[in-house]
Amino acid sequence: MTTVRRAVLTLPAAPLGPDNPLPALRAPAGAGAHAVDARTLAELPRDMVRGIGRAPLRSLLPAPVRDGYGRERTPADLDTIVIENDRLRVTVLPGLGGRVHSLHHKPTGRELLYRNPVLQPAAFALNGAWFSGGIEWNIGATGHTTLSCSPLHAATVRAPDGGPMLRLWEWERLRDLPFQVDLWLPEGSDFLYVGVRIRNPHERTVPAYWWSNIAVPEERRVLVPADAAWHHGYERGLNRVPVPVTEEGADLSYPLNGAHAADFFYDLPEEQRRWIAALDADGSGLVQTSTDPLRGRKLFLWGTERGGRRWQEWLTEPGTPGYAEIQAGLARTQLEHLELAGGAEFSWLEAYGPLAADPAAALGDDWAAARAEVEGHLAAALPRTAVDAAYTAWREGAADAEPETVLAAGSGWGALEVLRGGHALPGTPFPESTLGPDQEPWRELLRTGVLPPPAKGAGPGAPLVAAPWRDMLETAPADPSTEYHLGIAQWHAGDRAQAVRSWERGLQRAEVRWPLLYCLAVADREEGHPERAAERFAEAFADHADRDAGEAVAAALGREGVAALLATGRAGPARELWARLPAEVRGRGAFRLLEIRILLAEGRPGEARAVFDEGFEVADLREGAEILGEVWAELTDELLPHAYEFRMRPS
Repeated sequence: MTTVRRAVLTLPAAPLGPDNPLPALRAPAGAGAHAVDARTLAELPRDMVRGIGRAPLRSLLPAPVRDGYGRERTPADLDTIVIENDRLRVTVLPGLGGRVHSLHHKPTGRELLYRNPVLQPAAFALNGAWFSGGIEWNIGATGHTTLSCSPLHAATVRAPDGGPMLRLWEWERLRDLPFQVDLWLPEGSDFLYVGVRIRNPHERTVPAYWWSNIAVPEERRVLVPADAAWHHGYERGLNRVPVPVTEEGADLSYPLNGAHAADFFYDLPEEQRRWIAALDADGSGLVQTSTDPLRGRKLFLWGTERGGRRWQEWLTEPGTPGYAEIQAGLARTQLEHLELAGGAEFSWLEAYGPLAADPAAALGDDWAAARAEVEGHLAAALPRTAVDAAYTAWREGAADAEPETVLAAGSGWGALEVLRGGHALPGTPFPESTLGPDQEPWRELLRTGVLPPPAKGAGPGAPLVAAPWRDMLETAPADPSTEYHLGIAQWHAGDRAQAVRSWERGLQRAEVRWPLLYCLAVADREEGHPERAAERFAEAFADHADRDAGEAVAAALGREGVAALLATGRAGPARELWARLPAEVRGRGAFRLLEIRILLAEGRPGEARAVFDEGFEVADLREGAEILGEVWAELTDELLPHAYEFRMRPS
């Protein structure tokens, strides 16, 4: 009998800490790592170019940046949900994006995934905190979802075969879309079935994005039914290359043969069954397959150069094995988005399970024979027709089934949207009981037409930016708090001039000025006025510091202010602002790096070098960041120490 039960997993974990209290007005900091240069775009197929150019994020609104974590890990108890039959045991983390932490095959005693022995957040998600390992569900936009470290709603539902099924669901806020992930184990099955649905409850067409990312040990061969792939590296190219051998002659179906971090988006023929596998030296490992709508398949490898190896250490514990990612998505590449029409949905079924092939064939030099070997074993274990039939049974008989036993709660944002829009979403209820303090002011706006101001002396609450909320803000009484939120919604809509006017009006009557000053400073910087931006960042910090209104705001404003002042050549004011920060904040790695930059601007390279020699860690260093190498190069021609080597591009 298949069972679904709660359990607890204890791991060394770094706490997530508080979210950044400043509104995320800018595009994701790591967006450049996934960009494509103009020369490359001119050479790509037209439909691919359209997908790449479809609705890029101008900001992260309304999601918050999650950068409050550190690097100090202590044992922590994580809530899990375990799905189990006589063949597989699946461990899910509902409080961390619904991540599948483990896929354990009981007859062989094998773990089919890369299972991270620690929980260490790092700045890889669109909005910051993310962690490696397992199977993650990525919705929203290019990159790891903003829900990577957020709770999802979870409940048991009847599976198509009548057994228990785990449903995960949430409201994705970047694209304003509800989605669900249903996981079940048919009795006696070696395969985990996963039904996924993304719905568009709006009248307008919405850009849609999905990739299921599967971490596997990197000592594997990755096999996929393709003879070519689109190669994307951190140098911003997108080039079609042969599979499995690259132009340099390395067989990159073995991730450890790659020198540099890279993505390979496989070019699967239209009629080809969709699958990807990662097999060890014995020919055994994991296979993933799906119905046809989940079109894309990808390999991500870290590479063997110093930067890639350092990132592997950074995401887990030194001395532990590394990993690669095999992935499956709606589009050919992760740089593309699809169009989801109003009232429509995307839905499909995935299956994950063990595969054992003849190693002589699967690992041999004959690529066609290796693929045929894997596909033959997959067809015997799980025919393509069985996957299609399982999808039909799920979509017609279980996808709309109402949850039975609630196992975990997500956010209240979906409940607020259902309350506002009256959306009917069978199978994924967003009850009013899930509304919390973040949603309460907005429910009051919906009910009365007035947005309640924050408590006296407090900062603003969480923003909302969708067009219906913007319309309500435009007709609400124009107090400073409402002008602040209206400006954010206008900024998100691309009306930057009107956003600035709203913030300036709010500032005229505001008691707490730093939120509005911060927004105006960002606008100044984005519009090419760095000196005025630096002055406003500093003024915002001073307004907050005079109120002593919280360390999280002080750290966020201080980091912005110091960087802005240094960018305009004002080392003295930057030093003064840095000195006003709490001592604990100045001791963090990001602020030690700012200290180095201040010392360099003051002409004190010896003291700057001493900070490097003493050692520090920037906990929220972004994927693809090169700042440590750039600052080191200002000090010396020596090789960048391994501890600071995070550069991903070829030299």
